[in-house]
Amino acid sequence: MKTSQVSRKPLCLVAALERSVAVKGSQLQPSLAITFELYLEKYWPGKKKMIKFFLMVNKQGQTRLSKYYEHVEINKRTLLETEVIKSCLSRSSEKCSFIEYKDFKLIYRQYAALFIVVGVNDTENEMAIYEFIHNFVEVLDEYFSRVSELDIMFNLDKVHIILDEMVLNGCIVETNRARILAPLLILDKMSES
Repeated sequence: MKTSQVSRKPLCLVAALERSVAVKGSQLQPSLAITFELYLEKYWPGKKKMIKFFLMVNKQGQTRLSKYYEHVEINKRTLLETEVIKSCLSRSSEKCSFIEYKDFKLIYRQYAALFIVVGVNDTENEMAIYEFIHNFVEVLDEYFSRVSELDIMFNLDKVHIILDEMVLNGCIVETNRARILAPLLILDKMSES
């Protein structure tokens, strides 16, 4: 990579994505996830996806939300979720919330009866992901006015939208609550009219 390319690295991710998605003639526009992956490869070669999966689980071990950022076959997902949930739920509250698990790390937090578990690559900053989980819950609290397990179960589509606004292709792209909630608030206004 030339130094002139590095010095011109865009500060605004959105502007960089808009420039990289220039469409010629009748070519199809690539998806945002593919565009973001190309962007990462260009400006941060060799950068791995930091988040492999995101789970929300209750104390009984029932998965309430699961989102994978790397392909995992369905039968392996079930086994992975079972093992991950068992390892997180069986730990006492005095133990650390970071677990070395196979070739990645598990970072989890408990909020009332819900556990949020994030699987990340082994080079990722645990505290950053730990704070990301808290930020996610704060966004949910703001939108649902004190989120509960029932809110998540009956508004799973909205929870997915919030998570998709925060994480793109395994990388955290947004943490500002107002920007994260903006699309949902617009959808709510449209559904009211």
